[in-house]
Amino acid sequence: MEILFWLLPAAVLTLASMAWVAWWGREGRGEVDRETAARRLGEALTREQRARPGYAAPEREPDRHNGVALRPSRSRPVVLPGHESEPPVAEDESVTDDRRAS
Repeated sequence: MEILFWLLPAAVLTLASMAWVAWWGREGRGEVDRETAARRLGEALTREQRARPGYAAPEREPDRHNGVALRPSRSRPVVLPGHESEPPVAEDESVTDDRRAS
């Protein structure tokens, strides 16, 4: 228990600052009387609403609801004939030492 006494100053300072902020903030900040609030609300409600700009991206078309939660697969890249990419094999390696997965 004695080892925790070093926490006592920090705890007291924290509690004191919390009490001070609670007391400082209890006064009504920016409080407006009822008539002014009602007038502002009436002005805001009678103002014309500005048209908001649309989005830059087009809307997504809705998913089909067929009971299966899958997205359509994307097409895979096409390998052109004659352009097969094989990793270069060093001259001193033999074919039997090839450990690539097949």
